Parts: sequence; C-alpha cells; structure tokens
Amino acid sequence: MNSKMIWIAGCIALLATASVQAANTAAGKEKSKTCAACHGPDGNSASADFPRLAGQHYDYLLRSLKDYKSGERKNAIMNGLAGSLSERDMQDLAAYYASQQGLSVKR
Repeated sequence: MNSKMIWIAGCIALLATASVQAANTAAGKEKSKTCAACHGPDGNSASADFPRLAGQHYDYLLRSLKDYKSGERKNAIMNGLAGSLSERDMQDLAAYYASQQGLSVKR
C-alpha cells in the first residue's frame, strides 16, 4: 500500500470516529423513548417481530435511519418515524443503541 492510500484510509477512520464522538448517547437515550415500544428500552427487543438494535454498529444504525427517512428502505412504521428525525437525532439514536449491550448468542 502506498503512503497516499494509507493517508486516505487514516482520514476516513478519523472522520468516522469524529461523527461517533459528536453524537450524544444521553440525548439518544432520551430520544429513544418512542422506539422502546417496539425495540425495548435498551434496544433488546423481546419480540422476534422487531430487530434488536443494542450493540449494532453505529454506522449501520445511522445508515438504516437515513434510509428509512429517505424511503430507500421500506417500512410503514419506520418511514413515518424516521421522517421526523433530524440528522442530529439520528446520530444520537445510533450512538445510544451502539453503546448498549446486545444479547449474546449462547453456543
């Protein structure tokens, strides 16, 4: 790998870290109260009908919310809920759920 590619990869990693740090997990917890009805208070849904959000990657959660908001991802409930979220709301929610302990799979 040449030095330019290493530099670019480093910049991308730094930007990704900065966006996670800019998000506020405490604000995300407060904003997640609406989500708790389906996804559980900490993102560990008790129902197989709703995905577990706890412990998912920040980038995945943020991308999912953006896709619901834009309509790229289709779900009548989530499209409506995400449609009212600001960029900051989505960042905070993604940070909160990413910081939660997901359920571990026992083998």
